[in-house]
Amino acid sequence: MTTIKDLANKGNLFTQGHRACAGCGGTVILRLLMAAAGKDTVVVGATGCMEVVSTIYPYTAWNVPFLHNAFENSAATASGVESAYRALLKRKKTDKKINFIAFGGDGGTYDIGIQSLSGAMERGHNLLYVCYDNGAYMNTGIQRSSATPMGSSTTTSPAGSVVKGKMQNRKDLTEIMVAHNLKYAAQASLSNWSDFVSKVEKALAVDGPTFINVLSPCPLGWGYDTSLSIELSRLAVETHFWPVYEYEDGKYKINIKPKQVKPLEDFLFKQARFKHLKNEPELVEEIKKSVEEKWNCLLQKESSCK
Repeated sequence: MTTIKDLANKGNLFTQGHRACAGCGGTVILRLLMAAAGKDTVVVGATGCMEVVSTIYPYTAWNVPFLHNAFENSAATASGVESAYRALLKRKKTDKKINFIAFGGDGGTYDIGIQSLSGAMERGHNLLYVCYDNGAYMNTGIQRSSATPMGSSTTTSPAGSVVKGKMQNRKDLTEIMVAHNLKYAAQASLSNWSDFVSKVEKALAVDGPTFINVLSPCPLGWGYDTSLSIELSRLAVETHFWPVYEYEDGKYKINIKPKQVKPLEDFLFKQARFKHLKNEPELVEEIKKSVEEKWNCLLQKESSCK
């Protein structure tokens, strides 16, 4: 099992000095990701918060080769780089083992980038795609995305007297990736760093495409004190809002089953984006019902695979 000391000894491949907001979950995700992947890694990043804060010319927070591309084609760019690498292997121009990682936020993954992501998964490129899911287009003004939870207030789905925030359930992208017949796909949370690191290591050991979806708390878009990012990550897991599980070789495994499930309100009402729901008990009950239906469905999938 990888320890914090093991990760620290690898050095900072995603360094301090970036321009992210205080309390940003995305930068923690990238730092853990790179510590797990190691220096022999090529990273491709879609336009979005993590690209903007880490590559402000003439500076970079990356100590590995990094390619920035458009919002929609992170997975396509990584596919091309990985294909070029395979050509070099075939011609015996190199024998070095290199990891290929593409990443994007939910806007560049769930929405704008899903076509290139689906193509890369279907073609079978040997790469890991990591989505940092903060539930909206945070970089451009906190607009709703298909990852935005029901009831969340955003600048394009504002909570008011008629509409109570976003009225649709979020897209289940992890299950869409599972439907691509991947050998490995998973969800993770910052509250359980060792679980995330283990999943990155597993994914990179697979010969073929893999996918990890990580909940990425955003103080600006969610509306909370910057000190609460890890606490909210933990509450998301403990309330069943964000299940932590993996799909490996056709089998589901829930990695964290809370011994005592906490009320969903404990997670929702610490965030300004859900504050209007305090006066909407029926909508809260609808959200809770949806969350528990997803959890029970996941339990059934895990049970049927044993």
